[in-house]
Amino acid sequence: MVSFLPLELDPPARPATHRPRARGRPKTPNRLAESPRVAYTPAMPDTAPNRPDLPAEIARRRTFAIISHPDAGKTTLTEKFLLFGGAIQMAGQVRAKGEARRTRSDFMQMEKDRGISVSASAMSFDYGTYRFNLVDTPGHSDFSEDTYRTLTAVDAAIMVIDGAKGVESQTRKLFEVCRLRDLPILTFCNKMDRESRDTFEIIDEIQELLAIDVTPASWPIGVGQDFIGCYDMLRDRLELMDRADRNRVAETIQIKGLDDPKIAEHVPAHLLDKLLEEVEMARALLPALDPQSVLEGHMTPIWFGSAINSFGVKELMDGIANYGPEPQPQRALPRQISPEETKVSGFVFKVQANMDPKHRDRVAFLRMASGHFRRGMKLTHVRSKKPLTVSAPVLFLASDRELAEEAWAGDIIGIPNHGQLRIGDTLTEGEALRVSGIPSFAPELLQTCRAGDPMKAKHLEKALMQFAEEGAAKVFKPAFGSGFIVGVVGALQFEVLASRIELEYGLPVRFEPSQFTSARWVSGDKEAVDAFTNANKQHISHDHDGDIVYLTRLQWDIDRVERDYPGITLTATKEMMG
Repeated sequence: MVSFLPLELDPPARPATHRPRARGRPKTPNRLAESPRVAYTPAMPDTAPNRPDLPAEIARRRTFAIISHPDAGKTTLTEKFLLFGGAIQMAGQVRAKGEARRTRSDFMQMEKDRGISVSASAMSFDYGTYRFNLVDTPGHSDFSEDTYRTLTAVDAAIMVIDGAKGVESQTRKLFEVCRLRDLPILTFCNKMDRESRDTFEIIDEIQELLAIDVTPASWPIGVGQDFIGCYDMLRDRLELMDRADRNRVAETIQIKGLDDPKIAEHVPAHLLDKLLEEVEMARALLPALDPQSVLEGHMTPIWFGSAINSFGVKELMDGIANYGPEPQPQRALPRQISPEETKVSGFVFKVQANMDPKHRDRVAFLRMASGHFRRGMKLTHVRSKKPLTVSAPVLFLASDRELAEEAWAGDIIGIPNHGQLRIGDTLTEGEALRVSGIPSFAPELLQTCRAGDPMKAKHLEKALMQFAEEGAAKVFKPAFGSGFIVGVVGALQFEVLASRIELEYGLPVRFEPSQFTSARWVSGDKEAVDAFTNANKQHISHDHDGDIVYLTRLQWDIDRVERDYPGITLTATKEMMG
């Protein structure tokens, strides 16, 4: 089932029902200059603020995404998470030589060649007593739709910002999507070992641009070449960076307050004076950490560090364990799904084909919404109303996978299939529930696609339909004429599609300019829709679901429909539900 949403997410608008900023304080021109003095109490609970009604296995899950502007260091941070979680033995550099050191979360050839992430990868690993389900999302804006959908499948997000650049455009855009879902945000300010902006300036920019309270979990000691580590404000200790070994966890020195003479043995006098002054100001001007406010999405704790040097990463992971949310209820129709329910349910938020080029496979990423899943269970595919035996579910470590004998609410598993599962599908133990809120967006760029060999048009159709069901592109079949029109959010997606079609299908293709510039889904009562499509056949096409799409050349086309066809609604977003 598909429903149409009159929703624009570029940038997303905050809904009228959204809560105001924490404690209702109005936004001020300079929060640091005008904030009231707040008592600061260091706190690091031994256990997370779990709900007592959750089974222990579910309560220990932390499912989160990493969001950032391109090149802020998100993929490097992911690598270090896997390293400290014991999932890998050596972190791969994004541009390192040799397959053994390739970045673990990038499995497409183009990702390895360019050093960017263009698809969301899911990774599961243990960290202490916690189970982390981490989703590394594309930072490149051309692939933001994949990121939007991924954010429907997580309970929290880590926002990575560059210490020199602060809050950049893509970070801001993705943050607004998190705000729409009230996702808790934890912030990591990366690259402090390079020349960075003033710490107060970074914090104030986050508060002003994103309208969220910021509380420092750590405070940097020096910047650039002078950066030697951080003062852990939650646990009253020094963390000193080891520049010699990038994979080594920082040295920890326990102290008894900033007046402890032991500090002077490790911090040069000029840096110590500045640290004492800045921490005193921070404690006076910035709010104390409020775990409940973090969970409600009103406050973000910020850690400073250098992912490439493995510094600050472990503290951030501790923060996720202690302040991140356990699996949360999922929106669905006709009712919400709670994680503690004993019946199993889950929804598909991503489909990835040919993760393993040796096998023409197709894996659906399923977020477990409730219950305790066991391999071999027979679930109901709600959209088709047919039973589906999940006999070979997998857990991911990027392109590596292992058979999943069980999974709990909060986990992300892969289900190999041959096209039965698509984005938005819900699997349950029988109840007709449909998880809602998974968006599909109208493309911003349209081109026609033709096979290099006209005799292989059927092969091209199969490839394009696969990518459409995967969510990698929109594919429209015009009512008149031959060929297909392919729509994407960013131009780089055309390169990815052409590369994948040739690599995975041995089919060279060419993309050519189209007369159309945008697409809108058509809805209304049947009589009005039939009259509209008959009168505008040159503009009508169908997407891979069979839904009617109106292709436009100018804004005038959209204005004309709104003026001449009051019974027709054109939308740039549709909700994917199965």
